[in-house]
Amino acid sequence: MAQNKDKPAYRLFNSKGIAVSYGKMLEELKRAEVVLFGEQHNDPIAHWLQLELTKGLHQAKQQSFAIGAEMFEADVQLVLDEFIVGQVPEKNFEQESRPWPNYATDYRPIIRYAKEQGIPVIATNVPRRYAAMVSGGGLVTLEDVSEEAKKYIAPLPVTVDMELPAYKNMMAMFGGGTHGNTKSQNIVQAQALKDATMAYFILGQVQQGKQVLHFNGAYHSDNFEGIGWYLKQEQPQLKMLTITTVLQEDLGKLSDENINKADFILVVPASMTRTF
Repeated sequence: MAQNKDKPAYRLFNSKGIAVSYGKMLEELKRAEVVLFGEQHNDPIAHWLQLELTKGLHQAKQQSFAIGAEMFEADVQLVLDEFIVGQVPEKNFEQESRPWPNYATDYRPIIRYAKEQGIPVIATNVPRRYAAMVSGGGLVTLEDVSEEAKKYIAPLPVTVDMELPAYKNMMAMFGGGTHGNTKSQNIVQAQALKDATMAYFILGQVQQGKQVLHFNGAYHSDNFEGIGWYLKQEQPQLKMLTITTVLQEDLGKLSDENINKADFILVVPASMTRTF
């Protein structure tokens, strides 16, 4: 009779694996200065919950609320601002902001809500051309970029802790073992550049008194590493909370490997339809 059971589209757990309600999570998130929402990029439930959280936190914070997004690179901030305040048509904004291929289904509802409500949206990611430079030749390649280029990058030099588990795993993934070869180290440095740059632009909003709800791929914030590590290096007392998105066959309990992955774990059925 398993077919007759209720079929929840998601469940929420805290870091210890205790089930929590959306309302309880929202109340806790309201007290944070930064919320890092780690998504699976093609997960419809995560994108819907991002929109709902945007509404809930904005209602609580009003003018002291901002959205940050990995999906936009820092050098498109101008056209993003122009769209949010209603100066440029949506068509031009979408042509010129280099949105991801799944923008229309997954991010446009959030950006449109931000425009309706006048919520600042911050393009936090490093322009991919600089990430590509680092991926090819390491962080040293950024030493000669122009002052103009440096506006879109975390302040140099960027420190990279190659002992962080996420970075060690990446090195192993790219064939360099846990200590890496030059190629795998460069790839990790490019990842770290993205993490550091996103943290830098998030903190810029925090310093203006804004609570930031930031959307990023889960790998950039899982296990309180990545963006979170760079945020804490700069501001150890920062009140930061994280969410991650995971897939499980069984939503009844949190799998052991997902315990402590974030402050809140959004569990979605493994059979969930993907957006791409």
